[in-house]
Amino acid sequence: MIMRPAIQTALCGFVATIAFVVVVGAQGSAGSQSSQQSDGFKFKSGVELINVTATVSDSSGRFVPNLRQEDFQLFEDDVAQQVTHFSAERVPVSLGLLLDTSQSMAGEKFDSARGALDRFLMSLSDADDEFFLMRFSSVPSLVQGWTADRDRLDRALARLSPNGGTAMYDAIAQSIPLTRNARNRKKALVIISDGNDMTSDTRPNEIHRLIRESEALVYAVGIDCGGTSSSRRPMYQQRGGYPTPFPFPMPPGRRGGGWPPPPPGHGPYYRCSDPVDVLALRDLTDDSGGRTELVKDSRDLNPATAGIADELTKQYYLGYPSLGKKDGRWHSIRVEVKNKSYRVRARRGYVAS
Repeated sequence: MIMRPAIQTALCGFVATIAFVVVVGAQGSAGSQSSQQSDGFKFKSGVELINVTATVSDSSGRFVPNLRQEDFQLFEDDVAQQVTHFSAERVPVSLGLLLDTSQSMAGEKFDSARGALDRFLMSLSDADDEFFLMRFSSVPSLVQGWTADRDRLDRALARLSPNGGTAMYDAIAQSIPLTRNARNRKKALVIISDGNDMTSDTRPNEIHRLIRESEALVYAVGIDCGGTSSSRRPMYQQRGGYPTPFPFPMPPGRRGGGWPPPPPGHGPYYRCSDPVDVLALRDLTDDSGGRTELVKDSRDLNPATAGIADELTKQYYLGYPSLGKKDGRWHSIRVEVKNKSYRVRARRGYVAS
């Protein structure tokens, strides 16, 4: 019997299911990064692409443009890494706005803050940018969830009025989880406040941990207490102990158990917040690659926020593969440029969890 030869057809397929895990991300250049448009940055092989946003400035603080991939050096735990993804293009950003609406912000400071945020939103003109608005006084409250509608944000800002104390840490703790649901890989938070946190349940070390584990750049603008005072009433300031604003009662269950009333016969007393703890803010923002700006007068809020908006549109993106262990530990990142006269600001590391 004559048998027909068997013809075997080889079917070769490479399934490249790449789900990326963003650490602080911005998208790569259009050519080599076109395959990175899916959410997350985690290779199925177990290799993660660690993403870093870098801001490069000269000795005058001006942004340095037109740098190339070969101009950068990147180190993880002091070991040089190969940068495999790079972009100098402006990418969409998902940005959370955290506004202090405590009583000490009332008056000129609050009007200036709202005006600065209005102009801030106008300067970020990419149609794919999105925002949320979180207010914080004695407790934080999400005023507007993720939206690209700037008019909606403007209306939400217009409805706000100052009252109560300052729960900034609680606001940050509630905002960081929101960044995980953002549609853009580049994420940031901008905080505007005039004083120290006074009513949060969340402790600073917990916020520090959350920021280190998050994907977001964190920026803060602090209005110094010595600047324009929004209060035209006498001030009653507690001496010693934990700083406490008056006259609003502390909500039940929060730290301190309650705020003492003003002295008998003196009526309501408001005061400027205790001075902004710049070192504490910088400790929170700098790990992320963001920064803290201190203004002496509320009228300086506009140039401060404008500078942050400009920075968000002029940053470099670097990505490198990491074979790091899932050890739950902090792994340091250091970015340098070959021109040592330039200053580089980038995230200082990530938690391999």
